Amino acid sequence: MAGAIDRRLLQRATATRGFLVAVAATGVLNAGCIIVQAWLIAHAVAGVFDTGRLDFDGPLTGFTSYVFAIIAIFVIRGVLSWLNAWLAHRASAAVKSTLRTDLLAARLARPNDTSTSSSALIHLATQGLDALDGYFAKYLPQLVMAAFIPLLMLAVVLGQDWVSTAIIAVTLPLIPLFMIMIGRHTKAQVRRRYQVQTRLANHFADLIAGLPTLQVFGRARAQLRGLRLTEDASRTETMKTLRIAFLSGGVLELLATLSVALVAVSVGFRVVDFQLDLTTALFILILAPEVYIPVRAVGVHFHDSADGTAAAEAAFEIIEQGAHRQGGGKVAPPDLSRAEIEFDQVGVHYPGAALASLEGLSCTIRPGEVLALVGRSGSGKSTALNVLMGFVAPTSGAVRVAGIDLTELDMDAWRRQLAWVGQDPGMLRGTIASNVRLGYPEATDAQVRCSLDRAGGQALELARPIADDGEGLSAGERRRVALARALLRIELGGAQLLVLDEPTAGLDQATEAMAVAAVRETGVGAVVVSHRPALLALADEMVSPGPRITAAQAGELVDEAGR
Repeated sequence: MAGAIDRRLLQRATATRGFLVAVAATGVLNAGCIIVQAWLIAHAVAGVFDTGRLDFDGPLTGFTSYVFAIIAIFVIRGVLSWLNAWLAHRASAAVKSTLRTDLLAARLARPNDTSTSSSALIHLATQGLDALDGYFAKYLPQLVMAAFIPLLMLAVVLGQDWVSTAIIAVTLPLIPLFMIMIGRHTKAQVRRRYQVQTRLANHFADLIAGLPTLQVFGRARAQLRGLRLTEDASRTETMKTLRIAFLSGGVLELLATLSVALVAVSVGFRVVDFQLDLTTALFILILAPEVYIPVRAVGVHFHDSADGTAAAEAAFEIIEQGAHRQGGGKVAPPDLSRAEIEFDQVGVHYPGAALASLEGLSCTIRPGEVLALVGRSGSGKSTALNVLMGFVAPTSGAVRVAGIDLTELDMDAWRRQLAWVGQDPGMLRGTIASNVRLGYPEATDAQVRCSLDRAGGQALELARPIADDGEGLSAGERRRVALARALLRIELGGAQLLVLDEPTAGLDQATEAMAVAAVRETGVGAVVVSHRPALLALADEMVSPGPRITAAQAGELVDEAGR
């Protein structure tokens, strides 16, 4: 079958290899029980016909003995089926946990990556990867059993009748052949369905995010038609997938039924001609369907697994992108309280972009000094900060820390020396205190209060609740909380470089003055992107990421910001 085994998924299943082997082992034991069950039923029924009574002499004494033996086999098969399902779901849960961890790690490695929306990521990490239960709990164990059980059954049938064995051996490969033909079409259809569902999730998330604006302009109801069209497309693709699943199941069932019928007709004629005894005939007729069931079940479970494998492909794309992030080295970064950071003709050109986002930036960030990046919007100031923090790899030039290329450093250790305040600071559901403590989780209430006061947040209560994404705080309040968080990270967490991107935008002059004083008091090096004169006045040096500017031009930018 096309794409029967995904090697990347199997690599993620290394930790669960024991579970998968145990699942296959229980399946083979179950097959052994089926053989014993068929043997018992054949001898019990044939014994009745041979003697005409229930207390015949056979391998077991009396019909009742056969009944109890068959019941015991049923109980054993029930226990094995339960154990098989339990082991399979344990393996699936472990693999899903590993994939989700890798997915989030890859996303966190590229925090400014906008190629995957939040709604698509949430859909993928929840409902999408949950569909892998069909792959690991059903399809993969069944695939292993389909490789062994038919061979075991064929060997048993061969010991009884070579004609029936020949018929089964000829007809059995027809089922995998049709599975391959159907599987190719199924995989393409499921991929289309997953894309439509992702588009529906993105559309719905965008509508929810923009609903207040749509309501203000009276355009909320106008979006209803577009949502219905997207929903109808998702419903149509789902029904197409179900139709393929039912049709393919019918085709495979028909093939298996006709194949068993050929065996039954052959056995029946030979029993009538006294070429085959009744016990052997019953034994073969009971086992014949069991030869086809494992292979036919693979086709059924392939449809169960298709949604999961489509989601896994999307997850692997994100994981592999994260694996290629900048900073794969293991070199411990130098202490930034003594080391200089040098930008040497650094440029960034994103794939598909007509112009470079950053070009030819050269500057030096010295310990304890404040470097201001100035320039008009779009000149590459924020891109330069992303390069400094290791979120973006330069396409030209290099960044060196005490002579060591930034790409050779351990990025986790490097970022532990940085304190970051962005234009739109991230906030988590909780309280103001819990969000400030993100800078240093062990900080006391007194330390949190002190850092918040120095950042201009005297009016902010520590116990004030914050909803998801900082809802409930104004833009200025968010910046106060973020700046307080950065101060804690520097003074208690050991960070040695403060990175600020428009940290005082939205603040009044008095609050801005307090924030500026707090930045200066830290005594660590700082890189500041701002248009506010108060912050630019702190700078020991001003550099433009765009074309070189003169001191007079820098003064003009400061004057322009002041106006």
